[in-house]
Amino acid sequence: MTEHQPYTVVREYPGFQLRRYPAHTVAEVDVAADFDSAGSRAFGPLFSYISGGNEDRRKIAMTAPVVQVPTERGHAVAFVMPQDLSSAPAPADTSVRIRTEPERVAAATRFSGRWSRRDYDQRLTDLREAITSAGLTAVGEPRYARFNPPFTPWFLRRNEIVIDVEGVQAGTS
Repeated sequence: MTEHQPYTVVREYPGFQLRRYPAHTVAEVDVAADFDSAGSRAFGPLFSYISGGNEDRRKIAMTAPVVQVPTERGHAVAFVMPQDLSSAPAPADTSVRIRTEPERVAAATRFSGRWSRRDYDQRLTDLREAITSAGLTAVGEPRYARFNPPFTPWFLRRNEIVIDVEGVQAGTS
């Protein structure tokens, strides 16, 4: 079974969960691509990295989700590294970068369906409204998280939109 990025549910709200994500490492690549093709464009260099395309020639387990974030020139797409990876080896491909995400508290909504910009935009609008209704403030760019391979039937796919919120302490329970 594929390892999933860990989190703790802090509180349930109508339309989303408030979650605490621990600090974690990602392998990330920027692609000049639209929303619908960014994941496919980024997959090659990221998969090569975890398949041994790194200075240690070490294979790294695939985890979920694959995370996509809009940027000025397209999208950043990242693989979350396994929790038990003590240190991520340097990538052989200079387009891949390794970085650590800090601990954060975020609102997350989960849904199934196709990976489309239209579905994402509607779910993001709904999530932002739910966050505001809960008296919280969304900050930063939303992250689109995909948990399944592309051959998974659309109705079985797990997708999430996650956006950081401010005014909540990371250790809140």
